[in-house]
Amino acid sequence: MAFDWSKFDKQVDLESLQADVKEVEENGGNGDFEPLPDGKYEVAVEKLELTESKKGDPMLTIWFKVVAGEFENQRIFYNKVMQPQNEKAFGLQVHQNNEMLRALWDCEKDDVEFKSFKQYADLILDIHEEIDGQFEYLLEKGTNKGGFDTFEIVEVFEVE
Repeated sequence: MAFDWSKFDKQVDLESLQADVKEVEENGGNGDFEPLPDGKYEVAVEKLELTESKKGDPMLTIWFKVVAGEFENQRIFYNKVMQPQNEKAFGLQVHQNNEMLRALWDCEKDDVEFKSFKQYADLILDIHEEIDGQFEYLLEKGTNKGGFDTFEIVEVFEVE
């Protein structure tokens, strides 16, 4: 049975991918993806989408691009998996993603709700369209007791 790769093609911005590959090749080919140290960073949202984790679970992905300071042009990756099969964790996972989306987007609490994955994916795309190029953020990146990254939007700046 042949594997249907088209589902992945639909998830990837192929033009953007080609540009990313070219950039890595021009910078020595090793792709410097060392995680940034805990701290506060002025960032812009480069990518915001609902995607699929390596294990096949739905995942909110945000690529923050550092726009100032020592780590300018580096990326901070927010990847929060949602596991609908895990009744104990699913509600918390959705809540954490909702809180991050509300922090990025100037909205009422009820404007960010999970009703279905299709609706949520569309909402995330709408939010990205609304905020793209309009805002930058002061993002605080930390590490919790379990060793996992934590992220908090501390301040929002309108782009002039």
